[in-house]
Amino acid sequence: MAWLVLVISGLLETAWAIALDRTAGFTRLVPSLVFLVTVSLSMAGLAYAMRHIPVGTAYAVWVGIGAVGTALVGMVALGEPANVPRLLCLLLVVAGVIGLKVFS
Repeated sequence: MAWLVLVISGLLETAWAIALDRTAGFTRLVPSLVFLVTVSLSMAGLAYAMRHIPVGTAYAVWVGIGAVGTALVGMVALGEPANVPRLLCLLLVVAGVIGLKVFS
């Protein structure tokens, strides 16, 4: 259960990162509220997961999921470049996250 919560929390990290970008420095209400809700849920899930998963592993997996998710949203929906070197680097992050799960 802790791993499922950690994965969901990592996905919520993607949501709050995108929402943060959309807040325009917290001058827009709806993205600011989305940010506050998703960052709170993401942190609560991370805290729960850390009760069952070592802190270094949990944090690295959480950050990895959030970073890869945010980069992919940027590429797919926000027009950021999606070239082979960037995609290979994202695959390395995914491999690291999987490795942390396998060897935990």
